[in-house]
Amino acid sequence: QVQLVESGGGSVRAGASLRLSCAASGGSFTRGRMGWFRQAPGKEREFVAVIWSSDDITYCSDSVKGRFTISRDNAKNTVYLQMNNLKPEDSAVYYCTASVRLMGQYEYWGQGAQVTVSS
Repeated sequence: QVQLVESGGGSVRAGASLRLSCAASGGSFTRGRMGWFRQAPGKEREFVAVIWSSDDITYCSDSVKGRFTISRDNAKNTVYLQMNNLKPEDSAVYYCTASVRLMGQYEYWGQGAQVTVSS
Protein backbone atom coordinates (compact mmCIF):
# COMPACT_ATOMS: atom_id res chain seq x y z
CA GLN A 1 0.00 0.00 0.00
CA VAL A 2 1.43 3.32 -1.07
CA GLN A 3 1.76 6.01 1.56
CA LEU A 4 2.95 9.58 1.17
CA VAL A 5 3.90 11.34 4.39
CA GLU A 6 4.57 15.08 4.39
CA SER A 7 6.61 16.93 6.98
CA GLY A 8 8.15 20.36 7.46
CA GLY A 9 5.10 22.60 7.58
CA GLY A 10 4.70 25.34 10.15
CA SER A 11 4.00 28.99 10.87
CA VAL A 12 6.44 31.66 9.72
CA ARG A 13 6.60 35.36 8.99
CA ALA A 14 6.53 36.76 5.48
CA GLY A 15 9.92 36.53 3.80
CA ALA A 16 10.94 33.38 5.66
CA SER A 17 11.70 29.96 4.20
CA LEU A 18 10.39 26.47 4.80
CA ARG A 19 11.18 23.11 3.28
CA LEU A 20 8.52 20.47 2.92
CA SER A 21 9.44 16.82 2.58
CA CYS A 22 7.35 13.93 1.33
CA ALA A 23 8.49 10.37 1.87
CA ALA A 24 6.88 7.68 -0.24
CA SER A 25 6.61 4.10 0.92
CA GLY A 26 5.04 1.00 -0.53
CA GLY A 27 5.78 2.01 -4.09
CA SER A 28 8.38 3.48 -6.41
CA PHE A 29 7.93 6.49 -8.64
CA THR A 30 11.33 6.46 -10.31
CA ARG A 31 9.61 6.27 -13.70
CA GLY A 32 6.74 8.57 -12.88
CA ARG A 33 6.41 11.95 -11.22
CA MET A 34 5.87 13.51 -7.86
CA GLY A 35 4.48 16.90 -7.10
CA TRP A 36 2.83 19.35 -4.76
CA PHE A 37 -0.59 20.94 -4.69
CA ARG A 38 -2.02 23.34 -2.14
CA GLN A 39 -5.43 24.35 -0.91
CA ALA A 40 -6.27 27.50 1.00
CA PRO A 41 -9.53 27.85 2.99
CA GLY A 42 -12.47 28.47 0.67
CA LYS A 43 -10.41 27.89 -2.44
CA GLU A 44 -9.93 25.00 -4.83
CA ARG A 45 -6.84 22.85 -4.71
CA GLU A 46 -4.20 24.28 -7.01
CA PHE A 47 -1.09 22.93 -8.64
CA VAL A 48 2.24 24.10 -7.23
CA ALA A 49 5.09 22.05 -8.71
CA VAL A 50 5.99 18.73 -10.31
CA ILE A 51 9.16 16.77 -10.95
CA TRP A 52 9.50 13.95 -13.44
CA SER A 53 11.64 11.29 -11.86
CA SER A 54 13.53 9.87 -14.82
CA ASP A 55 15.15 13.14 -15.90
CA ASP A 56 14.47 15.55 -13.03
CA ILE A 57 12.61 17.97 -15.25
CA THR A 58 10.59 20.33 -13.08
CA TYR A 59 7.74 22.74 -13.56
CA CYS A 60 6.28 25.27 -11.14
CA SER A 61 3.17 27.40 -11.25
CA ASP A 62 3.61 31.05 -12.10
CA SER A 63 2.56 32.05 -8.59
CA VAL A 64 5.60 30.37 -7.02
CA LYS A 65 8.12 30.44 -9.85
CA GLY A 66 11.41 31.92 -8.72
CA ARG A 67 10.59 31.35 -5.03
CA PHE A 68 9.83 27.63 -4.74
CA THR A 69 12.03 24.76 -5.90
CA ILE A 70 11.04 21.12 -6.19
CA SER A 71 13.62 18.38 -6.00
CA ARG A 72 13.81 14.70 -5.17
CA ASP A 73 16.07 12.02 -3.82
CA ASN A 74 15.29 8.82 -5.69
CA ALA A 75 17.37 6.73 -3.29
CA LYS A 76 15.15 7.91 -0.42
CA ASN A 77 11.96 7.98 -2.52
CA THR A 78 11.46 11.48 -1.19
CA VAL A 79 10.43 14.74 -2.82
CA TYR A 80 11.10 18.19 -1.40
CA LEU A 81 9.61 21.63 -1.82
CA GLN A 82 11.95 24.44 -0.85
CA MET A 83 9.88 27.57 -0.29
CA ASN A 84 11.69 30.88 -0.07
CA ASN A 85 10.43 34.44 0.37
CA LEU A 86 7.09 33.16 1.62
CA LYS A 87 4.07 35.43 1.33
CA PRO A 88 0.78 35.41 3.27
CA GLU A 89 -0.98 34.21 0.12
CA ASP A 90 1.15 31.05 0.25
CA SER A 91 -0.75 29.99 3.38
CA ALA A 92 -2.48 26.69 2.66
CA VAL A 93 -2.47 22.98 3.26
CA TYR A 94 0.21 21.54 1.01
CA TYR A 95 -0.38 18.07 -0.42
CA CYS A 96 2.23 15.74 -1.80
CA THR A 97 1.15 13.68 -4.76
CA ALA A 98 2.62 10.92 -6.88
CA SER A 99 1.91 9.00 -10.03
CA VAL A 100 3.52 6.12 -11.86
CA ARG A 101 2.44 7.80 -15.10
CA LEU A 102 4.09 10.73 -16.80
CA MET A 103 0.84 12.62 -17.40
CA GLY A 104 -2.76 12.66 -16.27
CA GLN A 105 -4.34 12.15 -12.90
CA TYR A 106 -2.28 11.48 -9.81
CA GLU A 107 -3.07 8.19 -8.07
CA TYR A 108 -1.67 8.91 -4.64
CA TRP A 109 -1.99 11.80 -2.19
CA GLY A 110 -0.54 12.60 1.21
CA GLN A 111 -2.50 13.81 4.19
CA GLY A 112 -1.34 17.41 3.87
CA ALA A 113 0.94 19.77 5.76
CA GLN A 114 -0.19 23.17 7.00
CA VAL A 115 1.84 26.21 6.04
CA THR A 116 0.85 29.53 7.57
CA VAL A 117 2.58 32.77 6.64
CA SER A 118 1.84 35.91 8.62
CA SER A 119 2.54 39.43 7.48
